[in-house]
Amino acid sequence: MKLILKKYIPLLLNKYFFAIVLFLFILFFSERNGLINQWEQKSKYNKALEENEYYGTEIKKLQNDHDNLFSNPKNLEKFAREKYLMKRDDEDVFIIVKK
Repeated sequence: MKLILKKYIPLLLNKYFFAIVLFLFILFFSERNGLINQWEQKSKYNKALEENEYYGTEIKKLQNDHDNLFSNPKNLEKFAREKYLMKRDDEDVFIIVKK
């Protein structure tokens, strides 16, 4: 055990080894520019890109639905009847609830 320890003590006391270890410590654990923080920022960025793509497709779907809805009066009437349960004065509406 002492032989192994004596072998590595000069390495641990070497100024270049100490500088490299200090540099790696700063690289990995510095608060602002550390690799851990960079990895977290990259994952947030990827998540934001996915959300941007999702909301872009949702906006296109809603734009298409809006165009279809207001382009034809029959579609508008169908939407009002189904979504808001609107009816004409001479009609009765029956709501069937499944259990």
